[in-house]
Amino acid sequence: MKKILLMGNPNVGKSVVFSRLTGVNVIQSNYPGTTVGYTKGHIKIDENEMELIDVPGTYSLSPSCRAEEVAKEMFFEEKPELIINVMDATNLERNLYLTLQILEKDIPTVIVLNMWDAAKRKGVHVNLKKLQEILGVKIIPTVAVTGEGINELVNVINEIDLKPKDNISIIPKMDDDKKWTFIGQIISEVQKIEHRHPSLLERLEDASVKPLSGVIIALVVLFITLQVVIGFGELLINYILDPLYYQYYGPFITGVVENAIPAGFIHDILVGSGYEYETSFGLLTTGIYVIFVVVLPYILSFYLVLGFLEDFGYLPRLAVLLDSIMHKLGLHGYATIPIILGFGCNVPAMLSTRILEGKREKFITATLIAISVPCMAQTAVIIGLLGQYGIQYIMIVYGTLLILLVTIGFILNLLLKGESPEIFFEIPPYRIPHLETLLKKTWMRVRGFLLEAVPFVFLGILVVNILYIVGIMSALSNLLAPIMSQMLGLPNQAIDALIMGFLRKDLATAMLAPLNLSPNQLVVACIVLASSFPCIATFIVLIKEIGVKDMLKTVVLMLFIALITGTILNLILG
Repeated sequence: MKKILLMGNPNVGKSVVFSRLTGVNVIQSNYPGTTVGYTKGHIKIDENEMELIDVPGTYSLSPSCRAEEVAKEMFFEEKPELIINVMDATNLERNLYLTLQILEKDIPTVIVLNMWDAAKRKGVHVNLKKLQEILGVKIIPTVAVTGEGINELVNVINEIDLKPKDNISIIPKMDDDKKWTFIGQIISEVQKIEHRHPSLLERLEDASVKPLSGVIIALVVLFITLQVVIGFGELLINYILDPLYYQYYGPFITGVVENAIPAGFIHDILVGSGYEYETSFGLLTTGIYVIFVVVLPYILSFYLVLGFLEDFGYLPRLAVLLDSIMHKLGLHGYATIPIILGFGCNVPAMLSTRILEGKREKFITATLIAISVPCMAQTAVIIGLLGQYGIQYIMIVYGTLLILLVTIGFILNLLLKGESPEIFFEIPPYRIPHLETLLKKTWMRVRGFLLEAVPFVFLGILVVNILYIVGIMSALSNLLAPIMSQMLGLPNQAIDALIMGFLRKDLATAMLAPLNLSPNQLVVACIVLASSFPCIATFIVLIKEIGVKDMLKTVVLMLFIALITGTILNLILG
């Protein structure tokens, strides 16, 4: 089977070209030994089936980050029969450096000059015939979001597949200085720029990175993002998934198991005890409920919004806007994205730490989210519990969590060796996302989450279930009783809520309601729950993203901080 690599700079529309060329049966995975993802699919032209690999975006074959290292390794190790080099027609000069490096290797290449419509709107005119003569390869102008030029690309791929030597580059070998000189000569010969007034989107691009207007836009985007993620997630849960689960699936699976195995160890493992399906700790009850009813709706809505913001071009601007602030916490601007998303659901927040390059940054970001960023479901319960006593108690909870976030980030930045890298990336223009590509990307991400997380969530619930059955949880409650009463000022009955926090923090917080706690006790309990052990879904994803060793460090740190913070607040408020 012929192998084709799809290569280009970041933000040139490679994913849209890939989506146009392949069907829905694609594979998304991480490059071995990294968290850098790439996508693989197949295209069939006439009777010829070919493998198409969407290589991580790179500015050159001289890598400056892990994603570019992966792109270089794939270029040299995959041994492709053809390179499809996607270029941005509005940024020809920047794109040509990688193109010249590719052409030097004498691998059959076809150039896709994407965003041809945007170039025309910006007054950028490219002499395709002249550029094709200089580079010695076939160049196809495309508008990938509408499909313009894709059929011609398919025809050219077929021709090159039949006659691979017809498009070997004639570019001579040269060093970097000569490359840039040659690029300058190419631009002077093939490109003319016509002056024009900026469009509304271009004005919005500038406003998004200015301090005052940028912060206002960021707050608006944050508000809309949380509303969409939470609103769409709750809509799915309240009107579709919860009714399906409680009216049909729950009673059905419980009835099937109880008819076959009325009682005993296997019965409790499969469906747990009692009929509260989300808290019974059964694999087929709680396991299914947590994954498909609690987490999946927020994962789906989160990935839709994330994909839209990525394709629209807003995320790099948010990163630049907040970069200087985040550096104080040992991070750079991109870490803002997972932290903000954590207020919707911690699971996608942990998954989105993949956009961070360094292991140090991922650890700091994941730790901050686990300790000081409560999900929206828990936030709703906290507001419900404390709102009746006055907004000041809610402000104490979230003010304390904010202090923890800043303090822990600052301390970790001092203690952990290394520095946060500066942001070096191109800020793409704003573009209206392509719906088909957005939905396809969302499905691939959701499927990846299910394949990665579901087995581990089942395993975690199985372990908790066994601990309850054999009595270890009861022993743990007795062990923690002195800590609850003497240090945190809470009754022993609150231990069950803290342990339940491992399964679902919002349910655990809700379990405080019947305990008749004072407002001050509720504040302490809410903060301890928010900053202590993560829910099981977050815990599993945390292991996958930062590894067992770093996960254990995070867990020890969060338990220590939860205990100390709760004790200090008990002394202050008591």
